[in-house]
Amino acid sequence: QVQLAESGGGLVQAGGSLRLSCAASGLTFSGYGMGWFRQAPGKEREFVAAISRSGSSTFYADFVRDRCTISRDNAKNTVTLQMVSLKPEDTAVYYCAAAPTAINLSRRQTDYWGQGTQVTVSS
Repeated sequence: QVQLAESGGGLVQAGGSLRLSCAASGLTFSGYGMGWFRQAPGKEREFVAAISRSGSSTFYADFVRDRCTISRDNAKNTVTLQMVSLKPEDTAVYYCAAAPTAINLSRRQTDYWGQGTQVTVSS
């Protein structure tokens, strides 16, 4: 059974930073592109970032391109999203996702989802 367990969300002031982590189990981690999506209240779930199976390629949504860094540790089966300069509009539930490739994720094609972690940015 595949499980993606997110952690690291919370309440932060605008301009602050957060580090989200996702621990994966039940899958051959290095065989999957990994990524992050988010969903704000009343809005559709949107792509945030993705990283290739080896970690050599990354993809970002335009709205986070200069403020987020995605990384992975294939030895620990974890993927991390470091976010800085957070804005109130970044408030959302952030979801970890897995797909055969990072390009799949950038196209919103996913195989597995985590349960999500809440990120709230106060102004």
